[in-house]
Amino acid sequence: MTQPDHDSITTHHGEYKVPGGKLLVADLEVARAHLQKVRLSGDFFLEPDEALESINAALEGAPITLESRELSERITAALPAEITMVGISVPAIATVIRRALARASDWRDHHFTLIHRPPESPRLHMALDEILTREVAAGRRGPILRVWEWDRPAIIIGSFQSLTNEVDPDAARAEGVEVVRRISGGGAMFVEPGNTITWSLIVPESLVQGLSFVESYAFLDDWVIRALGDMGVQAWYVPINDITSPGGKIAGAAQKRLNGAVLHHVTMAYDIDADKLTRVLRIGREKLSDKGTTSAGKRVDPLRSQTGLDRDTIIQRMADSFANRFQLDTGTLSEKELEAAHQLAESKFAQPEWTGRIP
Repeated sequence: MTQPDHDSITTHHGEYKVPGGKLLVADLEVARAHLQKVRLSGDFFLEPDEALESINAALEGAPITLESRELSERITAALPAEITMVGISVPAIATVIRRALARASDWRDHHFTLIHRPPESPRLHMALDEILTREVAAGRRGPILRVWEWDRPAIIIGSFQSLTNEVDPDAARAEGVEVVRRISGGGAMFVEPGNTITWSLIVPESLVQGLSFVESYAFLDDWVIRALGDMGVQAWYVPINDITSPGGKIAGAAQKRLNGAVLHHVTMAYDIDADKLTRVLRIGREKLSDKGTTSAGKRVDPLRSQTGLDRDTIIQRMADSFANRFQLDTGTLSEKELEAAHQLAESKFAQPEWTGRIP
């Protein structure tokens, strides 16, 4: 952040929808590198009323260089002994202050494009994520919500995973399962056509300014949890990258940041083939063994059983939920983007050097 001139006064506005909570808004000024005229607002609940003024006063005069932890300590020291917060927390207040100072953008500041194409190969999906993230980073595209359709079963391993530790290659070949490595970290995912729901959210980094890496996962997953709630599924975020429910894990997420854009992609289980998963994924066997279970179905609760809806209906309802909250229009890939993705799929994601870069 550019330091303001000592004689200048700058105004700042920040918003933060607390995952699973309420909207928190901060309006403030910065003079001589310190906060002034701090005003918090939102649809949260706070008792006693005077606590809000105590929080505002505690932030008055704070250096803009304070990190979230230091801001939290400053707020906590000023709170009354008996206080009730519903929908917000002290760390959330610190986060909205950091977002205001960073001039973070809000969901409503952006116009999203929904891209949902016919089934494509795993390596092309990996390439599309990278190409489109670079397009958003360069400002040639606005933010994107992309729904994936798979043309074959696949294992997608994380950028830093060992290929041999994660995958049983003989079983994968026997089952006709393609193995690809993605550009984001995290764990291996097993996907099948019609049995998984996979999507990417590609946004300018300004949308997550002021958030820690862990906070950005919860922030970018919040719309999914709300969409699931619209379908009657009680779901919540589990740090760092899972969405779960009373019936078990629903989804896993991963992120990659490229040149000012954030790629956040998620795979959700709709009707997983548990037996095949344990045959092709070594890690799946270990996790099940650790839990003393013999069926992956006991660990991953598919959306089919929790919603009673077919896969296409779930996808449509999720898109509708997103569109009801934010600006979303249907779009397509340009010929240039698609050509670049095909080239990258062959030159990078189809190459053994990439897939086996960590043997």
